[in-house]
Amino acid sequence: MKVFTVFLSLCLLLACKKGIIPMNNERLPADTLVKVADTTKKPADTVKKPMDTTTKPVDPNLGKQLNYLALGDSYTIGESVDRPQIFPAQLVKQLEKAGLIINPPVIIARTGWTTSELLDAIKVSGGIRKFNFVTLLIGVNNQYRGESKDKYRKEFKELLQTAIDYANGDKTHVFVVSIPDWGVTPFGKQSGRDQQMISQEIDAFNAINKEETLTLGISYTDITPASRNAATDNSLVASDGLHPSGNMYLDWGANVAPAVLKVFKR
Repeated sequence: MKVFTVFLSLCLLLACKKGIIPMNNERLPADTLVKVADTTKKPADTVKKPMDTTTKPVDPNLGKQLNYLALGDSYTIGESVDRPQIFPAQLVKQLEKAGLIINPPVIIARTGWTTSELLDAIKVSGGIRKFNFVTLLIGVNNQYRGESKDKYRKEFKELLQTAIDYANGDKTHVFVVSIPDWGVTPFGKQSGRDQQMISQEIDAFNAINKEETLTLGISYTDITPASRNAATDNSLVASDGLHPSGNMYLDWGANVAPAVLKVFKR
């Protein structure tokens, strides 16, 4: 019996030396690591961060889709140029580059229209829909047909009020563009008319539309001096030899855009 007891004790001693320690008949995996718990407490962040005073006010027009109405004649519809090159489209491109979102413009314009014909077209178009902003460029055909300046003044004032109505009664959302000088174009030079007389008459009609526009406190963009560059730069004239090219319309858009952005990018 003593011999058996000694033998059993010897076996247990050898087992312990080999590292085999049975616990509830289970063994720990060889790669099991027991990490010491992190009981240290980190100091609380009691330092107050300064307020960010550089935050800009939220743009009320951010993400808003704006509706645009263009009123006019051939210079608005873009006679002899592709649609992406017409003045309203060029203006939209400039505004979108600055971050505005513009729906495809609605255009009420036709080649040859005078102020009275534009007024008639508006009347037959039905009820007045509201737009975020409106451009107005009209009068070259009044001059071309030799109509009276008094009639032009009366009808232009009506169109200004109509444009304000379209702009939901907000005159700061109306943008008038002056009449370009067609007399300097190849067509104008070959028309048999006195170019100097054409320029003087264009200036007289523009004096009227500018006076009436500024009297109401409406934005006015004078593109007439630049339009006269077509006298020596054929790239500013469309293929028909009379109407502006996309290059000239691009210039118009670039000149009108700042006035629109001043209203919508506050």
